[in-house]
Amino acid sequence: MPNIKSAKKRVLISEIKTQRNKAHKSALKTTLKKFDAAIAEGDKAAASTVYLTAVKAVDKAAAKGLMHKNTASRKKSSMTRKVNALG
Repeated sequence: MPNIKSAKKRVLISEIKTQRNKAHKSALKTTLKKFDAAIAEGDKAAASTVYLTAVKAVDKAAAKGLMHKNTASRKKSSMTRKVNALG
């Protein structure tokens, strides 16, 4: 445990940020799993609506720094190909 006041504060702040990042990553993974489930069902209408929310979630994650922008782009491209393959 640190002795300096500013170091103690950094420990607390890093714990808070870690918990926040875990929550956002978990929500992102849940959204992506919902998209995969909709694709597995084969219902294009449901997949299209879930696709929009999934793309939005991936964009937000990239903006917050939870994932690299190229990773986000790759995921969005993959999801788009899956939705288009249903039609």
